[in-house]
Amino acid sequence: MSLSSLNLPVLFIALSGALILLLRDWRVTFPALLVNYIAVALFLAQQQFIKPDLHLGGLELSTTVVVKLITGVAATAILMITALTFSREYNLEDLDEFSLTELRRAARRAQRMRAAEPLRLSDYVIPFWTLVLAMLASVALPRLYPIGNTTTIDFVWYWLGLIGLFTMVVAGDLLKIGLGLLLVIGSIDVLYTAIASTVQVFPLALLGLVTIVLALGVAYLSGLLYGRLKTLELNELYKR
Repeated sequence: MSLSSLNLPVLFIALSGALILLLRDWRVTFPALLVNYIAVALFLAQQQFIKPDLHLGGLELSTTVVVKLITGVAATAILMITALTFSREYNLEDLDEFSLTELRRAARRAQRMRAAEPLRLSDYVIPFWTLVLAMLASVALPRLYPIGNTTTIDFVWYWLGLIGLFTMVVAGDLLKIGLGLLLVIGSIDVLYTAIASTVQVFPLALLGLVTIVLALGVAYLSGLLYGRLKTLELNELYKR
């Protein structure tokens, strides 16, 4: 993809995906996911893969694209509520002695981990190089294995798919795995919308349903993991 073909939706898709892969704080990655869904919706509206039937201000949109955006916002909201639920402080007066002991032990462990492992650049070495690999692959693959009508289309779906896969590979907690899964589904959605000669409602509805179910599944598993370990960090699974 040449620099002259870059546009704002594609730029925001690239930047938001990079933030999701590189950073670990859900307070940054979840807003980045929301920006990603908005940018994808604008990209689909710009390319007009589906005939527009709505006029919002000076922007022509398809109802299907709006539904995609609403689905993305709903999935992001589910994960955001999950993160807020399992990061808040609970009323200690409502806990019994055993629960208080477990909570204090988890707090001491978390404090020791924070003290022993301050913010280090080494924590971002693997995410950084996977990001570089995703960038190189997303630029090279549209030329080697073109599927869409333009290299821009191929860049977008390759980028979303690769970023999603690499996010799951480097994920340290369950919520980040959820982010990776949603990006992969988004990649499939963009690819189908771009190359289908006639966009059918059923496959798009199925992809939207899978998006919501994945978000709910991650929320449910997060509840189970937090109830057992008092954390969403996956490395705690190997310490038991």
